[in-house]
Amino acid sequence: MSSDLVATFRAATGRDPEGVFSAPGRVNLIGEHTDHNEGHVLPFAIDRRCRVAAGRRGDDIVTVRSAQEPGAPVTTTLEALDRARGWSAYALGTLWALREADPAITGGWDLVVDGDVPLGSGLSSSAALECAVALAIAELGGSDLDRHALARAGRRAENDVVGAPVGIMDQAASLLCRDGAALLLDCRTLHGEDVALGLDEVGLVTLVVDTRVRHDLADGGYADRRAACVAAAEALGVPALRDATPDMLGRLDGDLLRRARHVVTEEARVHRVVALLRDGRPADVGPELTASHASLRDDFEVSVPALDAVVAAALDAGALGARLVGGGFGGSALVLAPDAAAAEIGTAVARRAAAGGHPEPVVRAVRPAAGARREDVGLPG
Repeated sequence: MSSDLVATFRAATGRDPEGVFSAPGRVNLIGEHTDHNEGHVLPFAIDRRCRVAAGRRGDDIVTVRSAQEPGAPVTTTLEALDRARGWSAYALGTLWALREADPAITGGWDLVVDGDVPLGSGLSSSAALECAVALAIAELGGSDLDRHALARAGRRAENDVVGAPVGIMDQAASLLCRDGAALLLDCRTLHGEDVALGLDEVGLVTLVVDTRVRHDLADGGYADRRAACVAAAEALGVPALRDATPDMLGRLDGDLLRRARHVVTEEARVHRVVALLRDGRPADVGPELTASHASLRDDFEVSVPALDAVVAAALDAGALGARLVGGGFGGSALVLAPDAAAAEIGTAVARRAAAGGHPEPVVRAVRPAAGARREDVGLPG
């Protein structure tokens, strides 16, 4: 794929790119909707990546081309980056945010992107694009911004240009994760710790089941949940819901109670899962995943029937645990299962989806992978 990207860049611009950079999608093992409440999350990067071939220009023009969006490139100027719309807003917004963070990043760019992170499936294709672009521009542009700063730039692009009020988890995972490990990330401080997953050693596999029910985090549902969390924290007199305790919840009612109860219980689940993994007990993580799904379904109310069907079918077919991942309202479910049961689980979720009139799901085994990097494609320098 990287060699094809170089050829595409060469054909479009008449020169070689200065470098090819890639960043992975991610799946969040546990800790859903705790990130925008300044809590803890436990994502791992997956072996699906977005790649960008990049080269500097001598003017103030920026062009972006995508293998997934054939046709003419999106072309704009440095002054108009924050007015980008559509898919290009993720890339152009990241450049805008980087220039805001580091005025030393100057001049125009040619960018060509491609990737195999499924779009709209809860695996954070948007953050993969943002982080690949951020790393390319920072390295080629001579910036001294560290990876935490690059993550913040990606998040700012999504918040302020795309209009999706996401937390920092996706970008941090894409930039900071290490091969074979999840990242215990404190979303308030951005302090991260590697947590070995140890799945291969005990014959476990993680499956991501894409329901093919698409979602858009820039729509109202996600923003409503986030606003409810802010309101609940204000009602409780805490800076964010990560600071709330179970005994405080009795002071809330209605939607605010349900939203806060999910965050408080999910934060506790993150720490229990970390303890299990550090104790070498990954199989015992399963019930925590299933409890997370119930909380996301009943208290946070971001599940949909297709996701509930996948979770139920997977558990009936031998999964150790399963839950929706990502923002919700569609997308994917994560299934933790014995490797020997993976095929039967795939058959079972397809059968259950058909019976419920849902789209045929796509089942993918994913492995923990390394974060963003420069690709070795044999370019000079």
